[in-house]
Amino acid sequence: MTKTYQLVGIGNAIVDVISQHDDDFLAHMGIEKGIMQLVETDRAEVLYAAMQERHQAPGGSVANSIAGAGALGLKTAFIGRVHDDALGQFYAKGMEETGVAFVNAPVPEGELPTSRSMIFVSPDGERSMNTYLGISSELGPDDVDEKIAADTDVMFLEGYLFDKDKGKEAFYKAARACRAAGGKTGIAISDPFCVDRHRADFLTLIENEMDYVIGNEDEIKSLFETDDLDDALEKTAKLCELVVCTRSGDGVSVMQNGTRTDVSVEKVKVVDATGAGDQFAAGFLFGLATGKDVETAARMGSVAAREVISHIGPRPEQSVAELMKATGLL
Repeated sequence: MTKTYQLVGIGNAIVDVISQHDDDFLAHMGIEKGIMQLVETDRAEVLYAAMQERHQAPGGSVANSIAGAGALGLKTAFIGRVHDDALGQFYAKGMEETGVAFVNAPVPEGELPTSRSMIFVSPDGERSMNTYLGISSELGPDDVDEKIAADTDVMFLEGYLFDKDKGKEAFYKAARACRAAGGKTGIAISDPFCVDRHRADFLTLIENEMDYVIGNEDEIKSLFETDDLDDALEKTAKLCELVVCTRSGDGVSVMQNGTRTDVSVEKVKVVDATGAGDQFAAGFLFGLATGKDVETAARMGSVAAREVISHIGPRPEQSVAELMKATGLL
């Protein structure tokens, strides 16, 4: 039976808010230049109010991947948590406008505000990020509709949400509903530090609930606390049938049922690495959902990543589908 969705993601629903300001403004506001800092509610409200000529876009790691895959033609949906405030309504509408079904209604009053990443761009191009995790990090099992989880071919989970017990419960609920209905479920590891905090639980999830894992080499190595990538890939492959590891300019390594495939990539000038992993996942999951072999899927992911690092911003500006056609992948 054909399912409603080909790909459904669960992750942080974060509005990217970008504004241009000089160094004097950063100093006046106490913003440390060139780094990412987490901020609390009061600080987030002050910074947001101070931003001039804001450019806003729906963001979040897995959300960017789902939007990228949707732009390639997949039927997609996203499970995330936003507040019923101006930013939450903007986020939900923005995802729908990109063709992604935003399946959770904004949460009414009495909850944390909508999550946002406030990005201050200096005249020299430096980006200073202040991220407020807000309501999206509170996603739990009650936010997961088992009918939607069961109504997709592929499910993709964001590792950042594994930091809280309710996030873990949401993942187990979604994965089990998806797999029971014949779908495949996987996770973006997201962050080595998150793995460090929850290593045993991460490994248990991967071994017992996941059909695939996507991460960069630092994230894959963090699973087994090793500096030897080959060793980490072998060990992860014993837990999960499909392991996908991006290695920046050194290509992609895929382990499928114990067999390794290395895919080279074309090295290009990096303008902004933001979103490279997200868009790689978009291209790879498009290939996976449409029945491509893992080498082709990895090449599709690499095309998507190459496009997004060629400009500022986490989402493609050119048609990735056209780029894939030009390279013979579509």
